[in-house]
Amino acid sequence: MSGMKIIKIDIEKPEQDKIKFALNLLKDGGTVVYPTDTIYGLGVNIYDINAIKKVFNIKKRSFNKPLSVCVSQISDINSIAYLDKTKMDFINEILPGPFTIILRKKEHISNLLTAGGEKIGIRIPNNKICMELAKLFPITTTSANLSGRRPSGYVNGVVEQLDDLVDLILDGGKSENESPSTVIDLTLNPPKVVREGSYKLNNIKIK
Repeated sequence: MSGMKIIKIDIEKPEQDKIKFALNLLKDGGTVVYPTDTIYGLGVNIYDINAIKKVFNIKKRSFNKPLSVCVSQISDINSIAYLDKTKMDFINEILPGPFTIILRKKEHISNLLTAGGEKIGIRIPNNKICMELAKLFPITTTSANLSGRRPSGYVNGVVEQLDDLVDLILDGGKSENESPSTVIDLTLNPPKVVREGSYKLNNIKIK
């Protein structure tokens, strides 16, 4: 694939023809930048190893750093990670929302995604476009920037960093929130906030 397309999309009512175009690209191993409820994300099909490698190369990211994954709904988490009732109850309280939850991955999930580790970061952003793009298969949800550079809340900032390295940018306007997600490791007992992001956990009790 050559050349990058930028398509404006309505974040409240995503146009289905634009979603379908993006989904077809993802199915074919393409790379799509999309709005979330925090900063713009860079998505590929997590079951396509070559596509995952593209993400690392585009971002100039170390293969020792894992990539988070976006799923469409809470029930999809079971297909990629191990859950029990306590974790599920907690997840139901906070997702969809600006959080990344860390769980133990299932065996069929590529070690390339998780940098060889057993844990996987999972997001369900409170954003209709994300839910639509991840409905056929989970997609990566790493920030759309060069490794070590500050992510941009504007599409022109994404373009300035990634140039024409990606196949498609879905332009949903300025990011709702320019802070990254809050990361919670649910594999630890008790669970631990490992990155404070756009949402503080003062009013949510982790059991």
